[in-house]
Amino acid sequence: MSTRNRQWLINGNPRGRPIQLDDFREVEVELVPLASGQVRVRVDTLGFDPAQKGQLENVSGYAAGNNIGDVMPGSGIGRVIESKSERVPVGTHVLGRMGWQEVATVDAGSLQLLPDDVPATAWLGPLGTTGLTAYFGLLKVGVPEPGDTVVVSGAAGAVGSMVGQIAKLMGCRTIGIAGGEAKCAWLVDEVGYDAAIDYKNEPIKPRLKELCRDGINVYFDNVGGPALNDVLARIANHARVVVCGGIARYEQATLPDGPANYFNIVFRQARMEGFLLRGYEAEYEVARARLRAWIDSGDIVYREDIQQGFDNIPKTLLRLFSGENFGKQLLKL
Repeated sequence: MSTRNRQWLINGNPRGRPIQLDDFREVEVELVPLASGQVRVRVDTLGFDPAQKGQLENVSGYAAGNNIGDVMPGSGIGRVIESKSERVPVGTHVLGRMGWQEVATVDAGSLQLLPDDVPATAWLGPLGTTGLTAYFGLLKVGVPEPGDTVVVSGAAGAVGSMVGQIAKLMGCRTIGIAGGEAKCAWLVDEVGYDAAIDYKNEPIKPRLKELCRDGINVYFDNVGGPALNDVLARIANHARVVVCGGIARYEQATLPDGPANYFNIVFRQARMEGFLLRGYEAEYEVARARLRAWIDSGDIVYREDIQQGFDNIPKTLLRLFSGENFGKQLLKL
């Protein structure tokens, strides 16, 4: 077994600007002996999320802060190749915070042991934080009711596509906002959205007026920016606006002005609320059981965008901010 390990380290802080490839630096280091309770994992697949930009920026309270020279954080799956833990023997398939490296040395207690009866990558997507974010954000904050009209921005993304399908299972009418004809066609034809708005080729506001004549009951926002403002103009009485992400502002040097239509929240007696997964841990297993049942029955479908190769890890993160990814962004080392 090799005693060397390749890693990508944090090399820059992209606060107020796009991430650049030189924000990361590749190194090769010597593996150190395991301590009691630790395991060594050969990383197979990494998952990527927009929140990783916040980690680069040392944003406390949202994503854990990091320092120049640290291994870039990231969730991954792999096989245990060395162990000093009875709980996690060699050969176990695991999920955890692996970081951008070929071999991760981690505490056994921090790992989730994976069953072999579903594709392992599902635990980085619909059965992982992606699915849990969609589940809790929609059901706990959005509180959809049968007959509601639910609009989702970033609808072709990993979270957005899950939100639309859960909303349909709750008896709602769903409208997705995405970029490009192919993504919009996928939303309607395969994911099951009732309609999709291609923000790259048609204005959002008049299309919302056409598709949501009785207003929008729930808006699940992954984007922020002009789309949020356009939706606020169309919210129904007692609407719920779920603020999950704001990718439209992630690369701006200064914070954008607030949405001009924000006072419609008062006029419509609506609610606008942000959320994090933190605090729902006690309900994870129930949520995963429901998500898995929906996947097994075919009521929920998901798409993976799988890139290849250790050298392409930084480029793969950048795909999230250029809109190149189609589904959950993954990379196989």
